[in-house]
Amino acid sequence: MHAPKVGFLASYDRLEQVPDYPFPEVAFAGRSNVGKSSLLNALVMQRRLAHVSATPGRTRGINFYPVDGAWMLVDLPGYGFARVSKQERERFRDLIMGYLLDRRQMVLANILLDSRHDPTPDDLSLIEELELHKRPYALVLTKADALTESQARQRLEQIRALVAQCEHCADVVLTSARTGLGRPQLWAIVRRAVTQRKSTTHEQQ
Repeated sequence: MHAPKVGFLASYDRLEQVPDYPFPEVAFAGRSNVGKSSLLNALVMQRRLAHVSATPGRTRGINFYPVDGAWMLVDLPGYGFARVSKQERERFRDLIMGYLLDRRQMVLANILLDSRHDPTPDDLSLIEELELHKRPYALVLTKADALTESQARQRLEQIRALVAQCEHCADVVLTSARTGLGRPQLWAIVRRAVTQRKSTTHEQQ
């Protein structure tokens, strides 16, 4: 699998700052300690694309990364981080939800869940909002290398059962940034969403 050409474009603290980019956008969202930066770096095969920190909550704005000159990878701030002010947490939530529910360029939201734990109320609330607003998403289970094969299979079955009746969940995939588990599957999900948007746009022209 080739390493995509990816670079940092810009970061925005408010939705109204974000330009109307003419590319499909694939977003990544999750709790602040879910391992989002590590997974993003593993996905695009770059060690330092997204900053990995021992301190959760380092992503404070919406970060845009062009991929192969064809689509945008969008890194959203982590949610549920307690070590910031209430005002800052509310700003994060408004930024995340405003993007996920209203951004017309978004073709897929990858919602990261820590495979070692049950989904949190914040996770479940976000999934519910995406369903209610008919927004396409995939559930990405991170840190699966910390589980036994049996535990990983059980967690995958649990989450698949959780969204069995959901209409807008594209897939559920187990991943590990450390071992590369799930990278081909996640990449295929992303590429499929981007290709579908491009096909639809071409047909409408």
